[in-house]
Formats: sequence, structure tokens, C-alpha cells
Amino acid sequence: MDHAWLGTHVEPDVTVEVADGRIAGVRTGVETPPPGATVLRGLTLPGLANAHSHAFHRALRATVQVGSGTFWTWRELMYQVASRLTPDTYFDLARATYAEMALAGITSVGEFHYLHHAPGGTPYANPNAMGEALIAAAADAGIRITLLDTAYLAAGFGEKPNRHQLRFSDTTAEAWAERASLLKGDDHTLIGAAIHSVRAVPAGQLATVAAWAEERNAPLHVHLSEQTAENDACKAAHGRTPTRLLADHGVLGPRTTGIHNTHLTEEDIALLGSSTTGTCMCPTTERDLADGIGPAAALQKAGSPLSLGSDSHAVIDLFEEARAMELNERLRTHIRGHWTAAALLRAASADGHAALGRPDAGALEPGAPADLTTIALDSVRTAGPVPRLAAETAVFAASAADVRHTVVAGRHIVRDGRHALIEDVPGALAAAVAALHH
Repeated sequence: MDHAWLGTHVEPDVTVEVADGRIAGVRTGVETPPPGATVLRGLTLPGLANAHSHAFHRALRATVQVGSGTFWTWRELMYQVASRLTPDTYFDLARATYAEMALAGITSVGEFHYLHHAPGGTPYANPNAMGEALIAAAADAGIRITLLDTAYLAAGFGEKPNRHQLRFSDTTAEAWAERASLLKGDDHTLIGAAIHSVRAVPAGQLATVAAWAEERNAPLHVHLSEQTAENDACKAAHGRTPTRLLADHGVLGPRTTGIHNTHLTEEDIALLGSSTTGTCMCPTTERDLADGIGPAAALQKAGSPLSLGSDSHAVIDLFEEARAMELNERLRTHIRGHWTAAALLRAASADGHAALGRPDAGALEPGAPADLTTIALDSVRTAGPVPRLAAETAVFAASAADVRHTVVAGRHIVRDGRHALIEDVPGALAAAVAALHH
């Protein structure tokens, strides 16, 4: 590696030795590549972790930018796409979307998966046909996946699922747990759980989902306070905030990650921090949906680890997510420099992997998975700064377009900007999206 980010600084002339898909050794000051070595020109980072994805939202890109509206009008367009998916078309779309992630330097994705059944809610002959399509898609695209199988049982507090949401619902948390228990992980796949939101899982059933995850030591994710309307409805139904409701039912904790955590009270922040519940910020989606700016700095100060996700895939670019988290906080506070480049890279890598149940990933050190991404330092965006500032260059100037190499478990998935397993990723994306809009 010309240059490698070693967690605290950029080091030139680094050799990483790989055995059985893991890093066996890291040597610095190796000015001449050893015989037979693969040379990575640019800045090599640990592979990036996309901690929050809805793969089928990739079909919404640009389509939802026509006209105006709110999160709730956007949701109607999302439902229309969801209604057209089959296991086969979902595989095609997810495969292409995960390949786009690999091209962006992402080596692991957390797929928040709630599209379980056929239209109308009838289970497929294989009740996990849709989830298994996502697992197969990630394998084909060469990246790791944590399938966060999602309980989504209601349209709102005391409301039955609407016609679109029948596809999502297992009717009860017990039935959800029974189906989710059939899912199997492998070398590249972890099975986790998710609560769609406090409005989508009745309060009396939250503990069932939390217990399922606890029994398996699995990650548990939940959309939390993305919209003020959710907070208002929760207070009307239960007399407390969504965060307090989750705390009261045993959902918070170090294996749990709240997605968005946008509209929080000081007590909410204290509850999340004191329980070391994680926070996954998705800035490009939060601004696209006009959700607001979440209190990321206050959450981290309180004890909540930060991760990043591309969520609705308005863009797939973890450098942009990391940059946006800092720049959003600057706009909100009129102060610069809330996180160092190193801290933002940790959110995009190690802390994201930990949120996905892979606490050993996200570092260039012995024992870690050999998951790497290399960005060019000679593109029009990255040329100029001295190499010791390459981490700052990566966070504040680079984009997904600057990714040159992506390596997963020591296997070269993206080489010189081209996907090694899927020949025409743009063509695959175009075909998969077109199939859902005709």
C-alpha cells in the first residue's frame, strides 16, 4: 500500500499479509513491494460499513425528486415500488445495488429488511424467499451482509396494516420470530433483528423481538424518532417518547442501534447514551426527506457510538455521509470541527461494523477481516494535499467515484474501479430499475 490509514494516522509504504481471509500481519516502512505482492496505489482504509440500507429504495432514485412534498408523500411512492417486487426482481435489484456499494468501497451492509411476503400478505412457499434473495445478492456482489430481519406489524398505534403493509407483517411478534428463526448465516452473512419503529410494533410485543436478538447475541436495529409526527403519536398513545417506550420494554443496550435518532429530548439522549445504544446517522436520506438534523455530537458525548448508512440510496457514498454529518453540525451550531477526520472514518468503518455484529472488523491490524478499500489520491478531487492529510482528503473531498480497489476477505472485488464479479453494474442497475417501473 502506498499509504494506509492505521486508525490514528496515515502511514506510507505498508504491507498487509493475508491468510484465510484475515489480516495476518501489518508491516510499515516497506519501501519496495515484496515479490508477488498486490500493489494498491492511493490511500487504503479498512472496508466501509453501510449500517443502514433498504435495497429496494434504489429504484426510487430521481423518481422521488419530482415535485415537492413530505416524508409521508415520499412513502406512498416507496410503497408503489415495494408492491411490484418478487423474489427474482428483488435479487436483481439488490445484486446491482450491492455491487454499487462495492464500487463505493463498502465491504459490509446492514439490510433493514421488512419486505417479507407476497402482495396481500400471503407467505411465499419459502417464507424467507425475499430475505434469502438479499443474502444471495450480497454473495454475488462480493460483500458481507447483516440481514436485519424486521418486525413490522402495524400501520400505527392501534392501527392494522394498510394494504401496502400487508407484505411486511407477520401479524404477531411470535410469528415474526418463528419465521426469522429459519434464516441461516454463513461466512459472509449474519442474521440480526429489527423493530421497524414504535408505531409499527405494538408496545406489548417489543420485548419479544428484543429477546429473540438477545438469545442469539444478534444486533437489533430500530428506526427511532425520524419524524416529529411519530413522537406526537407515541406520546398520545403511551404518554412518553419513543425512546422512553423502548427503554421501558428492554430494547435499548449495546447491541441495539437507533436509526436516525433525529428528534430527541435531553432525557432521550441520556437514555441512549447511558445504555450505550448506538446511533446510525443517514445524512443524505435525512436531508432528502427533509427530516431534520439529529443531535449526533450530543449523542456521542452521552455515550452513543455513531455509525453511518445510505438508507434510501439517494446516493451511495459513505464519504459523503461522513462529511455531511460534520457539515450538518456546522450549519446547526455555526461552529467548525466537531469531529476529526479519523473519528468520521471510524464511524464509517469500525463503529459501523460493530453495529452490524462484526466488532473485529474495520481496522488494519492482525486478526481483523482482510476487508479493505483504496481511494485514489490523484483524481481531480483528491490531488494536491500532502499524503499525511490523506484522511482529511478522503472525508472532506473524496467521493465514491475515487474508490479504486475493494477487497473482501482478501478477495479483490473491485480492481482499478471495475467490479470483478459483475461486468456491467450500471447496466444491471438500469435493467433492474426499469423492470419495476414498467
